[in-house]
Amino acid sequence: MPEKISFTQTLLDTHCIIDARTPLEFAEDHLPGAVNVPILTNEERVEVGTLYKQEGPRKARMRGLELTCGRFAAMVHDVIAHAAGRPVLVYCWRGGLRSLSMAILLEMSGYPAVQLRGGYRAFRNQVCASFEAFTPPAPLIVIHGMTGTGKTTFINGLDREQWTVIDLESLAGHRGSAFGEVGLVQHISQKRFDTLLWDAFRKAPCDRPIILEGESQRIGKISLPGTFYETMADACKVWCHASLETRVHRLAGEYACVEYREAMAIALDRIKKKLGGVRYAEIKTLLDNWDVEGIARGLVEHYYDRLYYKNRPWTPDVEIDLEDFGKAGQRLAEFWSERQRHP
Repeated sequence: MPEKISFTQTLLDTHCIIDARTPLEFAEDHLPGAVNVPILTNEERVEVGTLYKQEGPRKARMRGLELTCGRFAAMVHDVIAHAAGRPVLVYCWRGGLRSLSMAILLEMSGYPAVQLRGGYRAFRNQVCASFEAFTPPAPLIVIHGMTGTGKTTFINGLDREQWTVIDLESLAGHRGSAFGEVGLVQHISQKRFDTLLWDAFRKAPCDRPIILEGESQRIGKISLPGTFYETMADACKVWCHASLETRVHRLAGEYACVEYREAMAIALDRIKKKLGGVRYAEIKTLLDNWDVEGIARGLVEHYYDRLYYKNRPWTPDVEIDLEDFGKAGQRLAEFWSERQRHP
């Protein structure tokens, strides 16, 4: 029988991780770096599961064997190709029959594999537990500022030899604002976001600060897990600013695609009550005429600046001008160096 082992982070770097679940299960979430080699298709899993409930495990297993036996050789070849000489770790939902079957097939073919004890569920439990009282592996620096200052562009342009940058909006597939899904589709599940965030911190070196952009508790439909939001609130805070004209220009640059017009109209309708009838009509007219700079100015002056950071309950550790990203990066480095000398 294949050996069963418990999950440790080092397995992600030493083994070829094979997910034997269905494509739908894999798409919802999976172990970092895993490859999907499903025992059953989405439809077959439903069929076998229904048979299990109605007629018991024996008939369900026989039906599963009938459905899959013709694919055994192809599955083994697929796994071996992905493994490329590395040891193989196989998992399914709970470390049950699907991963066991895959591991046995590999052993019979002369390619030993180990089975993940507890399957995906055990891994998921570890991810959730890591955020229950979250402690980052290095100091956190959280970048705040009004909409349009260019915070996301700024952090993604920072030197990766000096800083670890984790772009929460990129992971979530949403910019976090009322128009945050314009030009994007937030397909990601909560579980997948949690895993991506967990993995980003897993990979973060301990010898350099971690840069995040300040977010609310939710980024679109995604929630920050566990105590992560509270940890950000306790981190070093940087307030970034830029002129109104710069902010309008940068925000307009994000929206300057005529294909976004319908999505922008939907987003505008969602904030109609907060804008008020007069302001809504003004911005709607600008949208109808595709005046992107005018739309951006109207949103900055009459929505974003009145809603976000209206009553900021904290004092930043440093303020940085984002008119010039290069100079802003130098200022951030100077601040952090000084903070290290005089904590």
